[in-house]
Amino acid sequence: MIYGYDPRTGETVGSAVPETDSAGVGLIVSAAAAAGAAWRATPADEQALALEAVADALTAHVDELWQLADQETALGEVRLRGEVARTAGQFRLFAQIVRDGGYLEAVIDHADPALTPPRPDVRRMNHPLPGVVAVFAASNFPFAFSVAGGDTASALAAGCAVVVKAHPGHPNTSERVAKIVRNALPYPDLLGLVQGMQAGVDLVRHPRVVAAGFTGSVAGGKAIRKLIDERETPIPFYGELGSVNPVVVLPSAPAKEVASGFAASLTLGVGQFCTNPGLMFVPEDDELREALVAAIEGTAATGPMLAERIRDGYLGGLGRLGELRLLAEGKPGEGAWAVAPKVFATDLESFGERLPGIAEECFGPAAVVVTYRDISELRRVLERLEGSLTATVHGSDPDEAEEVVEVLGRKAGRLIWNGWPTGVAVCWAMHHGGPWPASTSAFTSVGAAAIGRWVAPTAYQDWPEALLPEELKEGNPLGISRRVDGRLQAG
Repeated sequence: MIYGYDPRTGETVGSAVPETDSAGVGLIVSAAAAAGAAWRATPADEQALALEAVADALTAHVDELWQLADQETALGEVRLRGEVARTAGQFRLFAQIVRDGGYLEAVIDHADPALTPPRPDVRRMNHPLPGVVAVFAASNFPFAFSVAGGDTASALAAGCAVVVKAHPGHPNTSERVAKIVRNALPYPDLLGLVQGMQAGVDLVRHPRVVAAGFTGSVAGGKAIRKLIDERETPIPFYGELGSVNPVVVLPSAPAKEVASGFAASLTLGVGQFCTNPGLMFVPEDDELREALVAAIEGTAATGPMLAERIRDGYLGGLGRLGELRLLAEGKPGEGAWAVAPKVFATDLESFGERLPGIAEECFGPAAVVVTYRDISELRRVLERLEGSLTATVHGSDPDEAEEVVEVLGRKAGRLIWNGWPTGVAVCWAMHHGGPWPASTSAFTSVGAAAIGRWVAPTAYQDWPEALLPEELKEGNPLGISRRVDGRLQAG
C-alpha cells in the first residue's frame, strides 16, 4: 500500500492506495490503447472541446483539490489554487493548438516533371504516435507536472492515450485528479493511472507504450533510460532532470534589487522548483555581498520540504557544499521536514578547480555564489558548466554582457535578462529544456511546442487524393496553415 504523508507532521494522511500489480498495469495500458484508437479518429474540433472540458472540470473542483493536495504537500492554498489554474490553462492552450493545426506541419510539394530528375508529388504531415504515452509525475508540482500536467495535456492534444505513473508523494491527490479528468473525457480510458515503483517499471516495459515523459532527478531519469534500452523495441524518452540555472550579475546591476530578487527566487517553494537559481556569479563588491547576506538572513523557508527523502537529499547536498565558505543562512520553515536556506561562497579560481562536482544541483534552497574580478575571466569557467534549463544575466548595459551571452546561449534553453528563472509561462513561445542534464532531448516540456514529442511525420508520394488525410487534400478542407511548393499559406 502507498500512503500520503503530511510534511508538517510526518504523519500519514488520506486513504491507503494500493500498488498496481503487473496484471493491472497490463489491463490499464491495453484499455488506454483501445481508447487511443478512437481518440485518434476524433475530429480536431471535438478533441479541442474535450480538452476544454478537462480544464473546466479541474477549475470546478479547485476547492476540493487544493485542500487534498495541501494535506500531502503542505504547499498552501495560494500556491495550490494557482497551480490548478495553471494546469487548466495548459489544457486550454492545447485546445487552441489542436484547432490551429500548425503542429501538424502539413507540407505539399506538387509534382514537377520539368525538374531534373523529375519530382513526384510529395506530401507530409505529423501523426500521433500509435500507442500509449507513459508519463512519470513529478514530486514538486502535484497538478502542473503530475497526472494532469503538461506531459499529459500535450500527449492528449497530439492524439495519444496516456498512462501516468503517480508520484508517491501525493497518491490520493493523483487518484482524485485522474478521476476528474477521466469523467471529462469522451473515452475515460484515455487516461490511465498506476501506483508504485514496480508499476513504473512494468509501464515502461509494456510493448504498447511508444514514448515516455519524466520530470525528476538525474538518477531517476537514468534508471528509466536503462529500462528503455533493455526493451526489444526502444522508444523515445523525454526527461527533464537536474538544473542549477546559473545567474551572471554584471558590475552595472543594482546590488539591492539583485540581492532581494535572488533570495526570493532561491527560496520560492522551499527551493523545490526545477528553475531555482543554484549558482550565481557576482563581481567582487562589498555592497553586493552585504546586500546578499542581509537578503538571505532575512528570508525564511516558506514551509517544510515535500518529503523526507527530498529533505535528506538536500542535507546530503549541503554536506557536499560544506567545503565552501557559508555566506549566509536563512530561517528554517516549520514542519517535520523543514530546512533552512543556505548560500555558500567561493572565488572563481577555486570554483573552477572543483568542477564539475561543485556545480551539481542541490535540490532545495541552497546556492553557490562565485565572485569574479573581471568579466573576461568568466567565459573559461562558464564553458565548463553542464547544461541548465535557464541562464540569467543582470545588468544595465547590454554591451557589458558580450563576454558571456554567447556561451550561456549554448548552456541553457531559456535566457533571461534582469529577471528570475522561477515561474515558467505556459505560452506558444516558451521553451523548457536544455542541454544534458537539464533534459534528454532538444524538446520542451512546457508550452505549445511540447506537443512535438508525441508526433511523428509521414510522407505520401503520389498518393491518391481519396486516401490522403484531410489535412493534405488539395482543397485544404480543414482550413489549416500549410506550406505548399515552398510557400507558407495561412489557413
